Order: sequence, then structure tokens, then C-alpha cells
Amino acid sequence: MNIYWGDLHNHCGITYGIGSLENALRIARNHLDFATVTPHAFWPDMPPRSPEIDYLIDFHEKGFSKIAENWDAVKATIDRANEPNMFTSLFSFEMHSSRYGDHHFVSPDRTLEIAKFPTPRAVIDNCAARAIAIPHHIGYTPGYRGIDWESFDEQISPVVEVISKHGCAMHERSGFPYYHDMGPFDPRNSAYRGLAGGRRFGFAGSTDHHAGFPGSFGDGKLAVLAEENTREAIFRALKGRRTYAATGSRMLCDFAVNGEGFGGEIPSAGSYNLRFSVAASNAIDRIVVFRDMKPIHVVDGCALPEAGGRHKLRLELGWGDNPDAPYPWDVRVRVENGRILSAEQCLRGRSVLSPTERVGGGDDINRCDWGIRERTDSEIRFFCETWRNNSTLSPSTAQLILEIEGGPDARLVYEINGIAVDTTVGKLADAGLSGHVKPYNSQAYKLHTAVPSGKYAYEGELRVPDDGAGLYHMEVRQFDGDAAYVSPVFVNR
Repeated sequence: MNIYWGDLHNHCGITYGIGSLENALRIARNHLDFATVTPHAFWPDMPPRSPEIDYLIDFHEKGFSKIAENWDAVKATIDRANEPNMFTSLFSFEMHSSRYGDHHFVSPDRTLEIAKFPTPRAVIDNCAARAIAIPHHIGYTPGYRGIDWESFDEQISPVVEVISKHGCAMHERSGFPYYHDMGPFDPRNSAYRGLAGGRRFGFAGSTDHHAGFPGSFGDGKLAVLAEENTREAIFRALKGRRTYAATGSRMLCDFAVNGEGFGGEIPSAGSYNLRFSVAASNAIDRIVVFRDMKPIHVVDGCALPEAGGRHKLRLELGWGDNPDAPYPWDVRVRVENGRILSAEQCLRGRSVLSPTERVGGGDDINRCDWGIRERTDSEIRFFCETWRNNSTLSPSTAQLILEIEGGPDARLVYEINGIAVDTTVGKLADAGLSGHVKPYNSQAYKLHTAVPSGKYAYEGELRVPDDGAGLYHMEVRQFDGDAAYVSPVFVNR
């Protein structure tokens, strides 16, 4: 079984978004294992017309008509992007609902049709294909496009989107608040509230990006545990809840109770053996194991050892004062007396959440040829583009995270847009460094302080007695704020 990374909920110009479908799929293929590009399709209980919201109704209806006319062509384009065991493209469409909350319907079948019915169950029963209904931005006010836990149907919704650009709806302590114009997070609609009410579902993340950039870093991501990277295997993993949600970094997480992995079910027993492991992208802040949403075991990242023969090295690129035009970065890294074990690229496009935002660019927005272009055990070349940060708390930077095997004397030679940085693992473990490419309001780079493997990799085990609990799950947070939410193991009683 393997972990595959994807985005099952993002938008482009096929309805009311920005950017071309072809470019969105090309971006997805460049840095994800699977994706679907989601058209907005219908809203059965849209508010009635009034002078105040006529523009909003017209805006939505125009988008719905656009996908109705082009659905077959959209599916054909998505189908052509599919390449088994290289990149999986799935099919989807979105339903708005004031009462039930918004859902996107995901299918492995090209026969999927847009079934315009008033309930998620009726849509599933009439869409002419195998499909699941994934509720998203669940944390909005009940009746105001937040989830309706009373009508939630785990038979059609094995997973729930708990993190996206809207924020995190796991619980009030998640640390990613709702600030979209749709309103605040309502604690009655948290994922914890749904689980406490006896609903069973796994955790998913996706971006809900509206400018054709699937997998935009920091906006939400989905990990699935599957046999292979194909439509059938990915869909089977979704139906089996073999998932976890990540806010940004690709933390490799495992969690099992009495040998059953996350998303699964086990019979009740006298005691439970919990095994868990994390290979993070940065230093671990904490790992928390929960029983019925109450913490029973906490790993404090501050107490983890500053040791290990491997390090994570993070290069961050961006800043500057270019809000409208991208700034290109060409980076080459050479390693001596060590070797590159892995590389994680963290790419962001122009940040667009609300489809009514007045952002220029049209089909060319986020048109790019980014990513890792060459890689060996000793050298890597990486290209990306960045924009000015949206605010002091809203980054638009890109990152390249390398895992290096080697001691303190392992030499690192960075060439960053022609600027040479010659350093060692030992020096970066002592302190990171930064530099600028211009004298003023400059784009800049930052080599973060190196993190030893003792700080980012952890395995644990504990045994707990049976006390009537219904589920166990794990949450992980890095010191940079990134988090992962691992689907529960449920106890059958």
C-alpha cells in the first residue's frame, strides 16, 4: 500500500472560476498524484430573487448553464489527462445547498452525469455512475450552507472535507479560522460534533481554489492509502475511508489500532494496542492521539532529540512587490559528501477563493511550467514563480524541501537565480540564512534552519484499556503551523 496525494475540489473557468481546464490539469499532473477539477453545477434551494441578490443569482445561473452546455467536452478533457500509475484524473461536479450544505460528487466513471436533485442522496441515486458525495466547508452556519448533521448519510459520504481555503472545521482549536465572506465557523458544525453524534467518516482536505491551481500549497490536501495510483484504487480508498487531511505539507502518517489502519473498523476488545508514526516535512510541534475526541497521549516536539543522520532542508522563495506579474525562480542544488533522499515541492498559484473576486488573467492565470526538472542523488533543479505576499499573514511563497543523508560536513551549493550560496548541513543546522535579489522591495530567498530527523520522524506505541470508546484518531502539527488530521479507527460494539 502507498500514500498518494491529491486534490478533489478545485475550480477553474469551466463555470465561475478563472483559468483553463487544460492548464489546471497540467498543474495537477506536475505535482499531484490524483485530482479532479470541479464544475459548479446547481443550487436547488437558492434564495429567492430580490434587488439585493439578483446579481448573485444571475452569476450562478450563468455558470450552471455553461457547464450544462460543455459537460461532455469537460469530461473528455479530464479523461485524456488520466494515465494509470502516473496520474489519476477523476470526474466531479458540485451542488450548493442552503439546507444540506455544499457537496462535491466524485466518480471514477466517465459515465457520470450531472443529476440536479434537491438532496445529496437523490443526486447519488440518479447520476448514472458510481459516486460519493463529499461535504465541504462544513463549518458554516446550519441552514446557511453549513453541513446538516441530522441528514448526513455515511453510506454516500465516507469522507468529509475538513480543511480547505475556507479554513479548518475539525474543532474550535484547529487554528485555521473561517474568514471568507460566507461567514464564521459555527462550532455546531465541526467534524468533532458529527463524530460525537455517532456519524462515521474519514477526513479529507482539498483546496477549493478558484483559479485553476489544484494542490495549491497551504490550502488543503488529501492523502489516500491505496494499492496503486489508478481510478479504481483511489476510489476504493475513498470509499474505505483510508484517508487523512493535510493543510499543506506532505506529512507521512500511519495510525493503527489492534492492527487495523486508519479509516477501518475493529471489534471491541479488553484492551487496544495503538501504533503510530509520522515523517513530517518540518520539526514536529506535537502528535496527539485521541479517544472519542479526548486526548489520551501527547508527544511534545520540544522533547524530541536533536539527532539523526538525515536532515530536512527547506528553501523558501518569494516576497517582493509584484502583485500582478509572476517573478521567476531558477534553482539548482548540488550535494557533496551526502545524497538527496527525497524532494517535496510546495507550489502556490495566484490565490483566489471567492469566484466573484475581480482578478485579471483569464485563461492564462497560473499558466506555468513549474516544478522539479532534473533530479539525481546529488543534484536537483527546480523552477517556480511567485507573487507578492497577500498580507503579512498570508504568504504567496514557494518552497523546495529536501531530505539529505549526510553528516555536518555535507556540502550544499545552491544557485538561486545566479546567486551562489555555498554552505554545509552543519552550518544550516546552527542557523538558516536569507538573501535578496534587488536593493529594495526585493524578491528574496530563505534557507531555513536545518531540521535533524530526530525532530521530524517519530514512531510510537501505547496500550489502553477498553472503556467503551467508539473511535481513536491522531492529529499532528508542525512548528510552522501545518497540520494533519488522520481518519479514525472505529470500534464496533
